[in-house]
Amino acid sequence: MDKDHRYTDEALIIRFQQGDERAYIELVKRYRDRLMTFVFRFVGDMEQAEDIVQDALVKVYTHKHYYKEIAKFSTWVYTIAGNLAKTELRKRKRRKTTLLSQMGHEERDYDLPAVQPETGEAVESEFAEVQIQEAIQELPLHFRTVVILRDIQELSYEEISRIVDVPLGTVKSRINRARLQLQEALKEFRHY
Repeated sequence: MDKDHRYTDEALIIRFQQGDERAYIELVKRYRDRLMTFVFRFVGDMEQAEDIVQDALVKVYTHKHYYKEIAKFSTWVYTIAGNLAKTELRKRKRRKTTLLSQMGHEERDYDLPAVQPETGEAVESEFAEVQIQEAIQELPLHFRTVVILRDIQELSYEEISRIVDVPLGTVKSRINRARLQLQEALKEFRHY
């Protein structure tokens, strides 16, 4: 299996179901960073995001036979990760803890800057990233989920509809309302 990129995600999970461990490793390579970005936007904490993604990838491994060809693999894996993230958020709510979004320099591994900006721009950009993350954290969970899947993960409306299990029109409506709330929350930031 040298040229794994020739295989679709769906072909890889089927190969893995048939016992090919290398197919699982390839799926992990394809999805780990994407899932990290997705889950981090939910929970706002890199360490927790790593734990949740690890749990999701273990679940893919241990529950490989639950995957059926009727769905895209990405829909299945995002659903697993999203459910684990939501469970973590429910636990948090029960513990009545306050979430403070903290992003240290060691957590910058998942950012992919195209070019190195000037120092002033870098500081401003990091500040903007923190503001955006905080604004996302303030969204109600049903808005947060769809806006992360659409605007950060860049999934299609149809795939988001399958992941969150609501009609397409509802997905579009939630995305629009989430974007409006984010614009409102970030309006104050733009005045600085």
